[in-house]
Amino acid sequence: MADAGSGGATGSGDGDAQSIFVTASDGLNLHVRCFGPRLAPGLPVVCLPGLARTADDFEDLARALASAPEAPRRVIALDYRGRGLSAYDRNPQNYSLAVELGDVLTVLTALGVSPAVFVGTSRGGILTMMLASARPTALAGAVLNDIGPVIDPGGLVRIKSYVGKLPRPRSFEEAADILRRLFGQQFTRLTDAEWLAYAHRAFKAEKRGLVPTYDVQLAKTLAGIDFHRPIPPLWAEFDALGRIPLMVLRGANSDLLSEETVTAMRTRHPSMETMTVPDQGHAPILSGGDLIGRIAKFVGACEAKRPV
Repeated sequence: MADAGSGGATGSGDGDAQSIFVTASDGLNLHVRCFGPRLAPGLPVVCLPGLARTADDFEDLARALASAPEAPRRVIALDYRGRGLSAYDRNPQNYSLAVELGDVLTVLTALGVSPAVFVGTSRGGILTMMLASARPTALAGAVLNDIGPVIDPGGLVRIKSYVGKLPRPRSFEEAADILRRLFGQQFTRLTDAEWLAYAHRAFKAEKRGLVPTYDVQLAKTLAGIDFHRPIPPLWAEFDALGRIPLMVLRGANSDLLSEETVTAMRTRHPSMETMTVPDQGHAPILSGGDLIGRIAKFVGACEAKRPV
């Protein structure tokens, strides 16, 4: 399939999932993982990952939602520029929320996805709130995974300590050990197999060995943050979600989203649904029957409330 130009898309598939490449406004190729039939009758779902994460984080959730017999859905998961299979940007300053929001809008337009339920993990949740302000008609519901309008600086300090600075493992087993040492206090009940699966999502094999699944220049996005000053809250962006159904997931061990912030969010959005994910920190892994079932039920409720 030929590239259709700015905002156009090319694609290849493996049966029930397909890789699509969309051209950003500046010509950079963005990778989108698409699940389910394009014309599925159910309300579509858009998945936005964390800062240094990829579309792979949503594999289990996306396949479950796309193949639900009672309401199959189209699910798309985006790799931001510089992550996953998307092209890396020569200018690291473009790894910014403003540019990434523009990329999300380009993808939505190119794939004809609107309205949809957005599932945003960490940075993806921030982009979801920003999208609610910039294009409110794009959202039919939102799931914020361990993120809110107030970000605890301790969590950002921890993230800054490892993004772009991970040691280079010699094998995926060694990568799993590295991740266990880094995140074991946050994710206290993961099995050896789950740590290994985590490693396969966090690293990829290249000729020079295993490397992170993101451009290490992402570290520069955190370099300019002054942790001695309060981080500006995003209450205006959060309030833009007030008209739609909202679900908030919080890892019980999270150091980025506090219980106090969740309480304040519920005060402003009284119908907000919440779920605390036990034994996990920032950000909860979207797998397992209970968690996926809760999200699927929420998405179904969003569809029931959708104007006819």
